[in-house]
Amino acid sequence: MRKHQRFAAVALVAALGIVGAACSSDSDSSGPFGGVAFDTGGRGDGTFNDSAGVGADKAATDLKIEVKELEANVDEDRKANLELLAKSGAKVIVGVGFMFTDPMTEVAKANPNITFGIVDSVVDAPNVKSLVFAEEQGSFLVGAAAALKCGCDHIGFIGGQEIDLIKKFEAGYTAGAKAINPDITVEVKYLGPAGDNSAWGNVAGAKEIASGWYADGVEVIYTAAGGSGAGTIQAAIEAGKWAIGVDSDQYVTSGDAAAQKVILTSMLKRVDVAVYNTIKAVHDGDTKGGINVFDLSVDGVGYATSGDYLTEFIDQLEALKADIISGKIVVPTAP
Repeated sequence: MRKHQRFAAVALVAALGIVGAACSSDSDSSGPFGGVAFDTGGRGDGTFNDSAGVGADKAATDLKIEVKELEANVDEDRKANLELLAKSGAKVIVGVGFMFTDPMTEVAKANPNITFGIVDSVVDAPNVKSLVFAEEQGSFLVGAAAALKCGCDHIGFIGGQEIDLIKKFEAGYTAGAKAINPDITVEVKYLGPAGDNSAWGNVAGAKEIASGWYADGVEVIYTAAGGSGAGTIQAAIEAGKWAIGVDSDQYVTSGDAAAQKVILTSMLKRVDVAVYNTIKAVHDGDTKGGINVFDLSVDGVGYATSGDYLTEFIDQLEALKADIISGKIVVPTAP
C-alpha cells in the first residue's frame, strides 16, 4: 500500500517538538524511510517539483515505504525542512533544487548516518548523492524540434534566473535550432538575475514577454523558468503559436485542452528518475555519496512526443540523439 504523507513545516515542528535547532545524527527508527524537501512552488508547479513528486510516489509504492514531504515557502524553510526530515527518522532525504546546496552541506555534516540527495547541485560530502543533469542535451533536441516544426527563422527562449544552470538550457536550445537552420534567430530574455526567486513563479512576466515576441513573428518559445512557463503557454494559446514545456511533459501535466493544442513538446528532465533511484539505492544498501549524471545515454533527459506533433520528425530527432550519445555532436553548456 502506498504510504505517502505531506506536512506543513509548522505542523511538523509541533508534532515532533522541534524548534528549528540543529538536529543530531540520531533518528527515530519508527519514522519514514524517505523524505523529500521540495523547493518553493512544491507539488502542482507542473514542472520541476511535480517531477520529483512522481519519483517519490513511485518509491513509496514500489518499495512499500513511507516518504514524507515538506515544501519551502521562504528561504529559511530549506534548512529547517531538512532538519525536520532528519529528526523524523528518514534514512534518505532528497532536496529538490540547487537552493538546497548550503543548507544540505550543513545538515548532512550534522547527520552522517543519513544519506542525502540533492538535485541540480554538487555537495562534496561522503553521505550526499549529487544528482545533476545534461539539460543542454535535452534542450538541443527541443531546439531542433522547434526549427523542424515551424520551418521558420525566428524562435525564442525565456529563462528564469540568469544563472549558469539555466544558461545550459539556452545554449542547448540555440545549438539544436541552428543545427537545423543555421540562420535562425533565437530571442533570449531572463525573468530575473541570480538570487531573484520570483523568477520561478512570474507567470505575468513570462506572458508579457511571450505575447510581445509572438506579435513580432516568433513562432515557438521554450521557457525554462519553473511555474513562470504557464505564462508562455497562455500567450501561445492567445496567439495560436507554439510553446515548449520543461522538466515534466507539460502536455500531460497541464490537463487543459487549449494548452495541449499549443504545447509542441517538452524537454524532459527526469527528476523523477533521480529521486526514485536515490531512494531505491539507499533501500538496497547503497548509502555512498558521489556525483550521479543523468544524460541522454541513461534517458535522464529527453523530449516529449505527446500530442503527436513531432511524428514526421522523430527519425531526425532520434538520429541527433544518437549522435549526441556517441559524442559525434558535443552540445555546448554555455551560450
